Amino acid sequence: MSAANGRILRLVKNGPEREALESGQVDAVLDHASGTALLLPEAERALSSPAGEAANHLLAALPRRDYERLLAELELVALTYGEVLYEPGARIRYVYFPNDAIVSLLVVVEHKALEVTLVGREGLVGIPLALGADLAPVRALVQGTGSALRMKAASFREELERCVPLQREIYRYAYAKLVQARQTAACNRFHQVDQRLARWLLITHDRVRGNRVHLTHEFLADMLGVRRVGVTTAAAELQRQGLIEYHRGDIRILDRRRLETAACSCYRLDEAFAG
Repeated sequence: MSAANGRILRLVKNGPEREALESGQVDAVLDHASGTALLLPEAERALSSPAGEAANHLLAALPRRDYERLLAELELVALTYGEVLYEPGARIRYVYFPNDAIVSLLVVVEHKALEVTLVGREGLVGIPLALGADLAPVRALVQGTGSALRMKAASFREELERCVPLQREIYRYAYAKLVQARQTAACNRFHQVDQRLARWLLITHDRVRGNRVHLTHEFLADMLGVRRVGVTTAAAELQRQGLIEYHRGDIRILDRRRLETAACSCYRLDEAFAG
């Protein structure tokens, strides 16, 4: 049994709820403690694209009839590493629900960038539209190549007005990202670079398939708000401990369990809210 399945079973009580789960009547289980929806394997397979990409968990948490109605407005697109979806101050024309793509949101100050959060299959890119804003406050940069479901801004607003479950899921996700951003601010102030690097490697690893991620020194420096030499030193220390293998931006996670131990305590909060 996978860790996700074990967590689902712990959330579901005996009796009618367990029977509904086992009979396939349930697509996802809501964890009220963390505000996240856990997608059941059958639902994930049903919502996967023909190419086999992982389903977006936020969309998968919607009732099936609502999701099927949204399909008419959703377009499957490929996102490529290094692609900029929008810059600060630009009008947001689309929202993106990543499947297996990963998007970094970066604050840009005097031509320098600092990552404030990472978006994968647990959420969406374009939260400001749900909060009544048209302009992007950050740069949205594709960090991991993959697919996403894209919706035009006007269509998204219309669906948000009519679909209460969509409102609920997006507002819950927006709150989770607010919590994570606050935690990151504290993390950048109080924790050491190698701890923070371990945290962000885990966050990235949670959103990719396999044990390899591609993160250049320059991007890691932007992500952690430090100079490149600080990234080099921190990565070398994690590699010395046998936790990762790092060569020219390609990182392989060698020991996930020990990497979690090396990360700062902020990762546990990330894990609780990420979904």
